[in-house]
Amino acid sequence: QVQLVESGGGLVQAGGSLRLSCQASIRTFSPYAMGWFHQTPGKEREFVAGIRWSGASTKYADSVAGRFTISRDNANNTVYLQMNSLKPEDTAVYYCAARLTYYSDTNWRAYAYWGPGTQVTVSS
Repeated sequence: QVQLVESGGGLVQAGGSLRLSCQASIRTFSPYAMGWFHQTPGKEREFVAGIRWSGASTKYADSVAGRFTISRDNANNTVYLQMNSLKPEDTAVYYCAARLTYYSDTNWRAYAYWGPGTQVTVSS
């Protein structure tokens, strides 16, 4: 029902910036909240940021608050994650996720739809 594709990952030096995009394809109109998560080998997927369907409310993990910004363009079914002041510990595969409701959630299990992920590598 919802297909997601991330883009914008890559290799960047510490202190640099990247902007991730998530393009959503949805067959029938439904409001959906979005989240960004990241995962490193051997660890569980972790919440990074979430945004409500309206875009009026956002949530961030403590580790990225003040450095990352999530936003969305509903006209184009796209969600963004602007990542500034990147640190080596931000290195991970980043996934966007959707849930067919108005409100985002910090628990990855609350999301039914996932993109394939994009690698972000921050060198020191």
